[in-house]
Amino acid sequence: MDVKSAYPNFINEEVYVAQPPGFIDFAKPNYVFRLKKALYGLKQAPKAWYGRLKAFLIKHDYSIEMVDNTLFTKKKDSNLIIVQIYVDDIIFGSTCQEMCDDFAKIMHDEFEMSMMRDVRIQSFYT
Repeated sequence: MDVKSAYPNFINEEVYVAQPPGFIDFAKPNYVFRLKKALYGLKQAPKAWYGRLKAFLIKHDYSIEMVDNTLFTKKKDSNLIIVQIYVDDIIFGSTCQEMCDDFAKIMHDEFEMSMMRDVRIQSFYT
């Protein structure tokens, strides 16, 4: 999955930027802009995105693994889903197709997402 709306998120701190070339107010050339949303190149953007995603997944009963704070899991009966976050890309897999479908649905309902492709892994031992 690729999150299209990862970085245009709200930020948790006040961030100011200089007026960009082409958008300078000549009546107020020394003024700066206060950002209301995170921008893609802003160093606070990944942190803001991760905070929002983490809170969303925890609200849906996903657990953060101790080894890697970008690895989330959820158990349901004897099934397991694993979700790996890398910036604005998400890789997930499960022992149960229903859990994959549920995860894709909640993510699509909350965020603007695109599904890159469905990869089926087959066992070499069968």
